[in-house]
Amino acid sequence: MTFLSPERLWLLVAVVALAAAYVVLQGRRKQYTMRFTNLDLLGAVAPKRPGWRRHVPALFFVLAIASLVVGFAKPVAEQQVPRERATVVMAIDVSLSMMADDVDPSRIDAAKAAATSFIDIVPPQLNVALVAFNGSATVKVPPTTDRTRLRDAIANLELGERTAIGEAIFASLDAVKAVPAQAEGTAPAHIVVMSDGDTTIGRPNSVAAKKAKELGIPVSTIAFGTDAGEIVDPSSGEVTSVAVDRDALSGIAEDTGGSFFEAASEGELSEVYANIGTQVGYTTEQTEVSTVFIGGALALLSLTSVLSLVWFSRLP
Repeated sequence: MTFLSPERLWLLVAVVALAAAYVVLQGRRKQYTMRFTNLDLLGAVAPKRPGWRRHVPALFFVLAIASLVVGFAKPVAEQQVPRERATVVMAIDVSLSMMADDVDPSRIDAAKAAATSFIDIVPPQLNVALVAFNGSATVKVPPTTDRTRLRDAIANLELGERTAIGEAIFASLDAVKAVPAQAEGTAPAHIVVMSDGDTTIGRPNSVAAKKAKELGIPVSTIAFGTDAGEIVDPSSGEVTSVAVDRDALSGIAEDTGGSFFEAASEGELSEVYANIGTQVGYTTEQTEVSTVFIGGALALLSLTSVLSLVWFSRLP
């Protein structure tokens, strides 16, 4: 935590002096009481002493003044603020390899569940687009804040042959371009590609990554699945290995300034999406938090007054 007016914190010296003065006066009061030599008589005529309770209002009062001083110094703290007008494009692999059941209940079902949870994590004002890709890439939902439309599109994703990651990135870039320009300039954008394999058709990953880098749009990638993944080829009936190609996906992230993640279960994939949602959906800003300390001081002063009335029938 930093302060916009740190020199005002010197006023805390006065608060410390006030606390010290209270301690000194309490000590003198005890000495004066001890001068009354007949202690038995003193106990009989003096009212019942409140003991430790008499110090509680004073303690809360000093803490309230200290809190007001800190608020007066204009404290500033880092806070996460939802991004305005930002766009995130989810590109989800719907190739046949996604029907592998090495992830329970299957790669595609787990991917659908995690993607649905992702759109609930990001701020509601964030534009989210959906791109599905196998042998070709299609913008299923252009950038929108309509979460219901996105959920329906995710639920209706269907599998197809081959994998075109490069085309998925180009389709995602087209989706970003569809966002209307504003007077304040181009809105920030981020592409998230979730796949379990390498490109088998279409433009190469390197060409797509180069274009994304030119446009200043990072592409984060998620390698989803395990090396034990297998499917039954629909055309030949043979069992085919569909191990995850991590190198291809990490290369895309590295070339575009994005982040690379691995996930081998629905839970891990949801965690990755949550991590990405925090990164792209929020920005960290320095925000003045004086009201927090001022509010705390008011609460302490109110508590001081209540305790004084209840215990001593007077205000401090």
